[in-house]
Amino acid sequence: MDAGNNSFDWISHRLSHHGPAIRDVPGYRRAAVALILSRIDAGYRMLFIERATHPGDPWSGNIGFPGGKVEKDDVDTRHAAERETMEELGVDLGKAEYLGRISDHDGAHLPVLLSCFVYGIVEEQIEFTISEEVKDVFWLTIEELTDSDSRGMHEFTFAGDRFESPCVRLPYEDKPVLWGLTYRLVTEFLEKTGEMKITEVK
Repeated sequence: MDAGNNSFDWISHRLSHHGPAIRDVPGYRRAAVALILSRIDAGYRMLFIERATHPGDPWSGNIGFPGGKVEKDDVDTRHAAERETMEELGVDLGKAEYLGRISDHDGAHLPVLLSCFVYGIVEEQIEFTISEEVKDVFWLTIEELTDSDSRGMHEFTFAGDRFESPCVRLPYEDKPVLWGLTYRLVTEFLEKTGEMKITEVK
């Protein structure tokens, strides 16, 4: 990926060139998240949260992007992603550079339809105010996300089902693996921006 000198133009160009699939699945609950990028050297890194453990939350303790349910007062799904990011992290995405969106994805185990919006931000200008919904917030470089040694299969139990799913093993011993909808969103983003070179998982 050619990051250019001082902008996120390459990301915006690639996302607009590969248009997203916008979907509507009757009966599915809509949710929205923000994929936030910052510049690092000649490349980028991506912001993730580790969700706090809450009884009744199906994504409790998982790695994901800031976001949540689309509420009736939200103007649209993008507004929901920005509102949730402010509520969870205290980050105002109105001051970030909006770069586009990637395709909507539906849950494999729950009736949810997830929209994802991409932003570029100057990391030095961020001050996190983490809500009780979030245990931790951290960055991963594109290299860490595409390292073939970090990708593999993992056995999960979700909603009473036991299965194997592709994942990214994070470079932190105290973090769970990245999987599920967030894994699918990250993979699509990397493919559309030309960074996805992984042909198989281990």
